[in-house]
Amino acid sequence: MSARELPARPNLEQYKKQAKYLLKASKAGAPEALARMRKLQPSSARLTLAGAQFVIAREHGFESWLKFAKQITTLTGGASLSAVWKSAEDAVVVGDVETLDRLLREHQQTFRTGRPQTSWLGGLAPDYSAGDARSIIVQNHCFENWGHFASYAAALKDGQSAVARFERAADAIVAGEARTLEKLLRHDPDLIRARSTRKHHSMLLHYLGANGVEGYRQRTPKNAVQVAEMLLNAGAEVDAVADMYGGGCTTLGLVATSIHPKAAGVLHELIDVLLAHGARMDAPGGGDATALVNGCLANGRADAAEYLAGRGAPLDLEGAAGVGRLDRVKSFFNSDGSRKNTATSAQMKGGFTWACEYGRTDVVEYLVDRGVDVGELFPRPHGQTGLHWAAHGGHVDTVKALLRRRAPVDLKDKTFGGTPLAWALHGWSLRKTDAAAHDSYHDVVTLLVAAGALVEPGWLSDENVRANPRMFAALKGKRRRS
Repeated sequence: MSARELPARPNLEQYKKQAKYLLKASKAGAPEALARMRKLQPSSARLTLAGAQFVIAREHGFESWLKFAKQITTLTGGASLSAVWKSAEDAVVVGDVETLDRLLREHQQTFRTGRPQTSWLGGLAPDYSAGDARSIIVQNHCFENWGHFASYAAALKDGQSAVARFERAADAIVAGEARTLEKLLRHDPDLIRARSTRKHHSMLLHYLGANGVEGYRQRTPKNAVQVAEMLLNAGAEVDAVADMYGGGCTTLGLVATSIHPKAAGVLHELIDVLLAHGARMDAPGGGDATALVNGCLANGRADAAEYLAGRGAPLDLEGAAGVGRLDRVKSFFNSDGSRKNTATSAQMKGGFTWACEYGRTDVVEYLVDRGVDVGELFPRPHGQTGLHWAAHGGHVDTVKALLRRRAPVDLKDKTFGGTPLAWALHGWSLRKTDAAAHDSYHDVVTLLVAAGALVEPGWLSDENVRANPRMFAALKGKRRRS
């Protein structure tokens, strides 16, 4: 068989997909696929991805997949996949529409179906699938349209313009360049009251929230507390609001609902300095007119919710349930178990949802005993039952409590169409490196399968499941020998 020729600009990702398709077809018994596999690797006793990649490489005249991949990298100018993503990220940040447009054309498959790689945790990950460079840049720079971005870009070229001065200060904040920021504020005191021309209209202090602003600035420096003190001492208004997430966002609300301050290890200290300068905890702050603690819970920031509750943030029934304050939860009910007028049915259901998500088992039991339906598909946020969230979080005791109260095991959520067991497997896959968490997920899966949860055949053939004997056994309904 003559070797197939490579195109002028081959795409390694496409060949990887071809190998996966060849393997899938071979396992399904497709005659042509099996013939290709057997002809070029007759000694192989198993159908594997490595074997399929070897076949693709041999069909193109290469001795191995490694040499095949290396040649493609050479032909594309040495641009690895990570380098392509980095080039696109850089083009978005500087607003280079020509470069981004070229990358989108040359790597269509990568940008249409690939998952964006980012340079930092939770960082810039644009939706490139539309393939429109201008729209991507406008969206990620938080402007209404290309005309607004073009006006901003023109103003930026004048280093002494108000736009350029503000942007330099914002860059200094997210980079933690305290000396540069101090110099900028000393030379231009009005910066402390200036607002961004972007549609979120943030002030400089808001950038410490690392939340709702342009994606490439959503990061928290290790010296964020020092930077906050500098801005506040210079006259920054601690409760000034910005317009992201429906408006009304304060720096405290943005900090508390963001992952970045926690990842930087400064969450509590940053909250403390804002409170010390008078930040209000009785205002929504995180957007969408949601109570501060409740907003943290809705954004997966249980740590911030608990810390704010401990600092005296107001708690309604929903918030009290979400942070596990059973004493406060009980205060919203009469002695006969009926709900007081100080709480609503929506708060009760929302609180139950968060209590399941964060494993507040005693609160879950209390609310179920007071009328929450364990079989209800709650509208927020994905149309799921409480068991979905408890399973996803790997909360063994909470799952046990719900199953004792006959929570249905095979209801599908309204957003993803997944059962609690599917949610458990998804939660497990997200925490591959957490050994302790993996143990809890094995137990959750065992409980759900024993309760009659339907196991889809594809799960048993999943390579991650097959590589984990305990999870495979749990799905098969086999108990470990003690």
